[in-house]
Amino acid sequence: MKILLLAGLSSLCTVALAGQPLADNDIQVEQYSYSQDLDIAKIISMGEVPNVCEVVPARMMYEDSKGHRHILEYRVMGNGCSNG
Repeated sequence: MKILLLAGLSSLCTVALAGQPLADNDIQVEQYSYSQDLDIAKIISMGEVPNVCEVVPARMMYEDSKGHRHILEYRVMGNGCSNG
C-alpha cells in the first residue's frame, strides 16, 4: 500500500512540474547560422565580448513571439583590436 502511495505522489509531482517553465540553465544552446530566420521578440541578456583581438563566441538569451526562451551562440570579433 505504501509503495502505491509513493508512486502516486511521484506521478503527481511530475505532472505538477510539467507546466513549469524551464530554468535558464535548462535551455539548450543553439548555434547561429546566417541562413536562420530568427524570431526575436525580446532580448533577455547578451554576454560580454572579451577584450581580445580575435573572433570569439558570444551568447544572447532571447524570447520568441510565443514566449519561449532561447540561448543563441554566434561568433563576433573581440573588442581588443586597435586601428593603429
